[in-house]
Amino acid sequence: MGLMDKLRGELIDIIEWLDDSRDTMVWRFPRYQNEIKMGAKLVVRESQTAVFVNEGKIADVFEPGTYTLETRNLPILSTLKGWKYGFNSPFKAEVYFVNTRQFTDMKWGTQNPVILRDAEFGVVRVRAFGAFAARVVDASRLLRELVGTDPQFRTEEVQEYLRQLMVGRLGGALATAGVPLLDLAAHQDAIGRRLAAVLTEELAEVGIAIPKFVIENVSVPPEVEQALDKRTSMGAVGDLDRYTRFQAANAMEAAANNPGGEAGAGIGLGLGMAMGQQMARSMGGGAATQPPQPAATQPAATEPPPLPDQAQWYVGVGGQRQGPYDLGALAEQANAGALGADTLVWRTGMAQWQPAGQVPELASVLASVPPPLPPQ
Repeated sequence: MGLMDKLRGELIDIIEWLDDSRDTMVWRFPRYQNEIKMGAKLVVRESQTAVFVNEGKIADVFEPGTYTLETRNLPILSTLKGWKYGFNSPFKAEVYFVNTRQFTDMKWGTQNPVILRDAEFGVVRVRAFGAFAARVVDASRLLRELVGTDPQFRTEEVQEYLRQLMVGRLGGALATAGVPLLDLAAHQDAIGRRLAAVLTEELAEVGIAIPKFVIENVSVPPEVEQALDKRTSMGAVGDLDRYTRFQAANAMEAAANNPGGEAGAGIGLGLGMAMGQQMARSMGGGAATQPPQPAATQPAATEPPPLPDQAQWYVGVGGQRQGPYDLGALAEQANAGALGADTLVWRTGMAQWQPAGQVPELASVLASVPPPLPPQ
């Protein structure tokens, strides 16, 4: 400090703070050698609180308004005998302005997933992110616990501490909410209000409150998302038996329009037989109709002929490849409910994995699944 700084500090008799930032929580008024002049004006605006510190101790807290710093207006500082000496006061004092407005541009998010136990999906890992608002409600505690002698205390100095505290409480809030995973989106506001109250109570010792806590999104791992997508698709399809017959009819039409394609004639014949069996089952109340067995016109050969080569199929279940299977094994999978129209399949010669319902060669396999029993 030079001579001009000293003179400027003694001549200025208005102590105020005009905040030109959006992230300053506490600001210390600069004063030459921290000497406050007798009779100086202290201006505290709305959304501010001024804390008067004398000789390292908090002496008074001023709410919004204009004050004249005199001993009669400062009962706690009535022992400042040095003030009667004017500029030559040997006693040091500091004024800290505390911003009490809401700081709303604060974000939070889970770096690691939170493990929850869901009644429908079992143990699930979820991630979440959102925003929150913070406000200083006790300036004295904030100075004692967090600020200290920092001349400019910003939100970035406390935001990481708040974020860690919130993430630590998020898992417990979600677990105790008793809300199924599929219903979390509908209860995010209620969970956010509950977390805001819990965090405000815990942060009371440092003078900070959380008036608003917003959960913007709760996400699950990709494999759970795929399971949810499959469930949604099944719900959109509705009656799986009617959907299977519709797919088989489309496959027959495609095979008839492409007789020169891969196994065109055979596919059309096989699909026609499968559709006939399906129609017979539907007309007969679900009873399986066995095709007539050809009569034995020739004696059995002494050596059986070689078995024809069958295509080997692979099935994708839960993101894992299973197989290879022949058509007979696929039929067993379909009857057991492990193979449906949406199950991904592949064999040599196919460009990529396709749902079984879109592969004409498997229409007969899917059509062999018996329809549901009529209600009793």
